[in-house]
Formats: sequence, structure tokens, C-alpha cells
Amino acid sequence: MALVVAVLCAVVFLEPPWSYLAVIGGGAIEVGESAFWIRFSRRRRPRVGVETLIGKEAVVVTACRPDGQVKLDGELWQARCEAGADAGEHVRIRALAGLTLLVDRD
Repeated sequence: MALVVAVLCAVVFLEPPWSYLAVIGGGAIEVGESAFWIRFSRRRRPRVGVETLIGKEAVVVTACRPDGQVKLDGELWQARCEAGADAGEHVRIRALAGLTLLVDRD
């Protein structure tokens, strides 16, 4: 936006030595702003995918002996708990096998 304003000012209002400086200044502002936002957007890694499920806590909906269902972030998932877990217990996700969560009791 700064470059557009600078070009308009250079064409309409400014005399030749100042018009060049206005366009150069507007371009420098645009480059600096672009560099800032690119750097800012790369600060954090995106948190998506199944890798983000590992370590989260879920609530058992259907008893896991060893297979059952858990609720995680409002979604029902198939789960397997080798130690067994009753409905209402909290479990922690340790791995993923296909679409089945492998969980351990807390």
C-alpha cells in the first residue's frame, strides 16, 4: 500500500527529485513490511496432524478391555488400553496405530 501511495504522490504532487525519493521510500517500506510478516509467520510450527494427539488426555466413553472408545476434543476415537480402563477414567495417548489410539491409564 505504501508503494501505491508513493507512486500516486510522485506522479501527481511531487517534482522529479522528490518523486524518485518517494517511490524508493515506499518500496523500502513494502520490502521491510513483507520481510517482517514472513519472519513473524515462521515463528511457530503449525500444530496439525496426528502427531499432535500424542501426550493428550482423553476420557474413556466405552470401557477399554482392551478395545473401547475415548472422547478427545469432542470426538470419539477407537482406543486400545492394554491395562484396561473403565468408562469415565482419564487416559493419556501414547501412540497411534492406524485410526486406533493406544492409550495408558493416568
